[in-house]
Amino acid sequence: MELPLNGIRVLELANVLAGPSVGLFLAEMGATVIKVENIRSCGDVTRHWKLPSEDPDTDISGYFSCVNWGKQSLAVDITLEEGLEIIYLLAGKCDILLASYKPGDAGRLKVDYNSLKKLNSNLIYAHVTGYGMTNPRAGYDAIIQAESGFTYMNGEPDGKPTKMPVALMDVLAAHQIKEAVLLALLARERGGGGQYIEASLLKSGIASLANQAANWLVGNSIPRRMGSDHPNIVPYGTIFSTADDKEIVLAVGTDKQFGELCRLLGKPGLAENEKFKKNYNRVVNSSLLKGELQKLIGQYEREDILSLLESRRVPAGGVFNMKEVFETPAAREMILESEQNSGSIQGVSSVAFTSDSFSTKSDLSPPPHYGQHTKHILAELLGFKSDQIDKLLENNIVYAKDD
Repeated sequence: MELPLNGIRVLELANVLAGPSVGLFLAEMGATVIKVENIRSCGDVTRHWKLPSEDPDTDISGYFSCVNWGKQSLAVDITLEEGLEIIYLLAGKCDILLASYKPGDAGRLKVDYNSLKKLNSNLIYAHVTGYGMTNPRAGYDAIIQAESGFTYMNGEPDGKPTKMPVALMDVLAAHQIKEAVLLALLARERGGGGQYIEASLLKSGIASLANQAANWLVGNSIPRRMGSDHPNIVPYGTIFSTADDKEIVLAVGTDKQFGELCRLLGKPGLAENEKFKKNYNRVVNSSLLKGELQKLIGQYEREDILSLLESRRVPAGGVFNMKEVFETPAAREMILESEQNSGSIQGVSSVAFTSDSFSTKSDLSPPPHYGQHTKHILAELLGFKSDQIDKLLENNIVYAKDD
């Protein structure tokens, strides 16, 4: 089946995670994504963010590969007139542009929306910022996690505030941009032309505070660190250790589920105890209840207790490490894989939905090497002759990976 964005061209002037993850999604939906990489930094900075266990000689790090499947890499210096002209030519041929510049930088580089819409009135310009267009600060996920309230809430009750182990603000902002881009495409199909879109990491984080924001705005209570526990429901999110030194998590959201849990653990009386009978009482007496449940759950090995709880539909799951995650059927279905000269490379699809009108599991090309497609883009898409390309290479306006 044809993918929904076949024929759509995307120019990616974004780097790191938020913007490129939007590019990955669009590529998975069938779009042609041209990733513009800065010669002065030898490409996207994440190419060099490696674990000690990674190959120090490759320009495709694990971090880079996580959001750059299915793209073509064009290495160019847009601070030079000839390099900027290449961007202008591409902008005239593209449907969507992804940017992640600090406020003012796009204008200084002459790749802002007002400059590019003169070349292409149908261009959808999607801009990820840290704090919006009126605040010049650069957006770093770790800082915005802290300033949007997530870090303060996260951690153990007696521990320090803790950053999430993924760049959550980037991920949330990317989802905002994806939604806006698709709406902009719909508006354009209806005759609306191109438009400018901006989403900040900060507002994306604030928009995702959900019940924790309401706990303050409605309940006048500042959310505190509770480990994995839930402030409004008990036992929900609580981690319990099993006899084989593993962990499970419970998500018991109703009194009925709590009663079934107690019966399965051989202590039906707990569900009739006035301290635990209703959720409100369980929240008030959460420490006491957690201690009682830990004694009971600690008598089982993880697989046994999970099987028992599943048999009566009591919500529970294992606390899996990454190896265990990718042993599950759901995770295996989402693996992207490609064979290269240096061996197999794997990644994870950004698409978590299915559709009966098209397949969301496409055969994406692997993450590109730095400058891998420079010559191809210049020749095939822009019509540059060999001598023109050679001159650009000689003058360090573009870089092309050796074939």
